[in-house]
Amino acid sequence: MTLYAWAKRRALASLPAAEARYFDVAADARVLAHCNWQPDRAAAPTLLALHGLEGSSEAHYMRGLADKALAAGFNVVRLNQRNCGGTEHLSRGLYHSGLTADPRFVLNELIERDRLSRFMVAGYSLGGNVTMKLAGELGASGIPEVKAVAAVSPAIDLEACMQAIERPQNRIYEWNFCRNLQGRMRRKSKHFPGAFRIDGLWKLWSIRAFDDRYTAPNAGYEGANDYYQRASAMRVIDRVARPALILSAADDPFVPPEIFDAAEVRNNSHITTVITPGGGHCAFVEAASAKATARQAGGGGYDGYFAEQLVVDFLKEKA
Repeated sequence: MTLYAWAKRRALASLPAAEARYFDVAADARVLAHCNWQPDRAAAPTLLALHGLEGSSEAHYMRGLADKALAAGFNVVRLNQRNCGGTEHLSRGLYHSGLTADPRFVLNELIERDRLSRFMVAGYSLGGNVTMKLAGELGASGIPEVKAVAAVSPAIDLEACMQAIERPQNRIYEWNFCRNLQGRMRRKSKHFPGAFRIDGLWKLWSIRAFDDRYTAPNAGYEGANDYYQRASAMRVIDRVARPALILSAADDPFVPPEIFDAAEVRNNSHITTVITPGGGHCAFVEAASAKATARQAGGGGYDGYFAEQLVVDFLKEKA
């Protein structure tokens, strides 16, 4: 299912062209978001969506989520992580799993400049970890305009997820991630000569090795192990104090379902955890006829991507 959802193209003809918007999240970093607005954007809740490792605002699940959320009455802001979506030239540093400062900056700018007052945050995979980490850091009082969050296939325990992706049967996935990461570093080197060593880059066919050489030191961690421990949402997930949905699958090749049985998750009454028997990683596709309900707006019926629908339904209830 993971491969099927990744490879199958969806037209999503009901999703209008998005407005590009840039946010200067740091002195040396600018990120790109693709935004769809309701006619009265100030009156509508706004969904901030975060993609996964080596994804972008154009990932199939980001566009599918935007399509359903827009039809449900949300403004939608699909945020690219630093360097993603063809923006390597806009940020000197790299994105990583613990980088909550960027979505926090975006939320604050939309509150202060756009006068938006109700927000939901939804993230997938790496973006799911960022989402839950942000919720934990906000606690009960930080950015009160954020009303609820949702995370799909979230890598909230990075070490456990890394061990899962290092299994022999997942080698094709890790190879693909590393191929993309290598390409990104070559592009970064062209835009910022001397900022990153690329000698021997072609030898890095392990995400752990890549993180140890690039991601961790660039973000101020001592190494990959320190990064996986400190950047994991699990460290702060017990502090989540607003409605939160976690959706993952028992057959996810990267995210072991047992991490969601940790006491920090299980004992937090604000978190609703749904583990489905199937769904893969950021996929969750069923026959469209499996549900009788159809979307009330947007001109289309339910398309079978049930994670997107569940997230929108959950967040709409909390809006």
